[in-house]
Amino acid sequence: MADELVHYTTAAGVATITLDSPHNRNALSAQLRSELGARLDQALGDDTVRVVVLDHTGPVFCAGMDLKEARGAGAGQQGVNDFPALLHRLWTSPKPVVAKLAGPARAGGVGLVAATDIAVAVEDATFAFTEVRIGVVPAVISVTVLPRLDARAAHELFLTGETFDARRAAAIGLLNAAVPAGELDATVRRYTTALALGAPTALAATKELLQGEVARTMPETFEAMQSLSAQFFAGEEGQEGIAAFAEKRRPNWVPKD
Repeated sequence: MADELVHYTTAAGVATITLDSPHNRNALSAQLRSELGARLDQALGDDTVRVVVLDHTGPVFCAGMDLKEARGAGAGQQGVNDFPALLHRLWTSPKPVVAKLAGPARAGGVGLVAATDIAVAVEDATFAFTEVRIGVVPAVISVTVLPRLDARAAHELFLTGETFDARRAAAIGLLNAAVPAGELDATVRRYTTALALGAPTALAATKELLQGEVARTMPETFEAMQSLSAQFFAGEEGQEGIAAFAEKRRPNWVPKD
């Protein structure tokens, strides 16, 4: 049996779900997605759990989709089909979810961060929507990311794929706080302690209020974005971009010097 890639612990009403696949920078492989979904179900089904923390091991929070699995895959076989369900579960969770980042997030990993209620990262963490640089579209993650981001910043960062730091991530709405590494644990603990003071039913109702129209239209939006994402992952540009990434070269659409 493959080693477990997502761990689960509880203490004082806080369930901590830890991504533990550092060999591929916690990429969203089929196994990791499956285990993450199961751990979320476990936390949401436990009445003693009041708050969920999404944590990670290794220097990277999440590198996005596992491109090794996506290479050569046809439409619907690249992991985009079950990823929307994970994002939807995080976004609509009746229990508050806190993301704790001691390192970078990319692409789908940023989608996870955006789907949580509160997100805290160390100041030297970096972020990027790298999809266009490998010939695909940040379609699925846009459902959770766009409601968080300043519109001008979204246009810039989705289209350029450029890397930005945690301080800018906080300024444009992706993070609640960017803190020194030595303050990460204490800052997350401050949030989880404050959240646990809220009555469970009141918190759930308040979350529903905050989600608003986005939550009501999310299933239909995810369906459309899933189709778009699958089309580009399986398309000529997507497969060329994924191959170029694996081969550490520029894709063939980049103008030659």
